[in-house]
Amino acid sequence: MGWLSWLLGDSEPEDPWALPSEDDAEARAEQRRELIKRVRKLEIVTRRIVNDQLAGSYQSVFKGRGMDFDEVRLYQPGDEIRLIDWNVSARMEEVYVKQFVEERELTVFIMVDASASERFGTGGRSKQEVAAEMAAMLAFSAIKNNDRVGLIIFTDKIEVFVPPKKGRKHVLRVISQILEFTPEQPGTNLAEGINYFARVCKRRSVAFLLSDFQDSGYKRALHIASRRHDLVPIVLLDPAEEEIPVMGTVSMEDPETGEIIVLDTLSRRGRERYRQMARALRERREKMFHKLKIDAIHVETDKSLLEPLVNYFKLRAKRY
Repeated sequence: MGWLSWLLGDSEPEDPWALPSEDDAEARAEQRRELIKRVRKLEIVTRRIVNDQLAGSYQSVFKGRGMDFDEVRLYQPGDEIRLIDWNVSARMEEVYVKQFVEERELTVFIMVDASASERFGTGGRSKQEVAAEMAAMLAFSAIKNNDRVGLIIFTDKIEVFVPPKKGRKHVLRVISQILEFTPEQPGTNLAEGINYFARVCKRRSVAFLLSDFQDSGYKRALHIASRRHDLVPIVLLDPAEEEIPVMGTVSMEDPETGEIIVLDTLSRRGRERYRQMARALRERREKMFHKLKIDAIHVETDKSLLEPLVNYFKLRAKRY
C-alpha cells in the first residue's frame, strides 16, 4: 500500500478515440525538449559531484569480482611460495612468481520503484525526481570506473528492463527513462522487483534499490538477493510522511489504491496518531535491515542527496 497524497479534485476524462491534434504534437515535442534540458542539466551537476567527491569513494568500497592473472616476475624475498609459477621457473631456470590484478569491472543495477507514491513530494521535488538524481550520481560514478550500468523500473510488475552497458550515452538513456517514465500500474511489489533482478543477474553485482519501501512481504526476497549480490537499499523520504502539517480539514487520497479519507489536521490526537504510524513503519523497516545486515541510505526530498551518500561510503570503507 502506498502513502497518502493530496487529493487534487476531479477532471474530465480524455476521449480515448480522439486523434492527436497539431497542438498535441507540439506539446509532445515541447515535453521532449524539456526532458533533454533536464537530462543535460542533471548530467552537468552530477558529473561535477562525481568527479569532485564521489569517484574515489565509489571505487574504494565497491570492489571487483576477483583477481585476474597479469604477468610473471622474478621471485623476491618475502613473496608467497604458493605464487611460484613452477612451469615458467623450470623453463627459465630461475624462480618466477605470478602477479595478479583486481578485475575492476562490475555490473551495477539501478532498481527504481515507480509506484504512484513516488510522485509525492513536499520538499520542492518528488521522490521520483530524487530517485533520478541519485541514480544519475551512481551511474556516472559507475561508468567513471568502467563499470556497466543496467536499469529495472517496477511497480507491482516489471515495467522497464535496460540491459547493463557502458558509456555516457547509455547512462543518459537510463536517466531519461527514469525522468520520463509513466507507469502502467500504480501499485508496489518490492518482492517482484527484487526477484526479477535476482533472476536476470546471474553473476554477483551491485544493485541500488530506490524506493520509499511502503510495502510488505519483501523480506525473504531481499534476504536471498543480498546474500548473492551487493544490494543497497536507498530509502526515499518526504518530511510530510513523518510529520503532517496543520492545514485544517483535508481530503487525502492513497495514490496506489484510490482510497480517500478526510483528516482533521487541527486535531492533536490525529497528528500524533499519524506520527506513530509513520514511526512504526520506519522502525519495522530499520529492524529488518539490521537483522539482514544490510546498510541502507536514507535521502529526503528537502535535503542534500550528497551527504547521505558520502556518509554511506565512509561507513563501508571503515567496515570493509
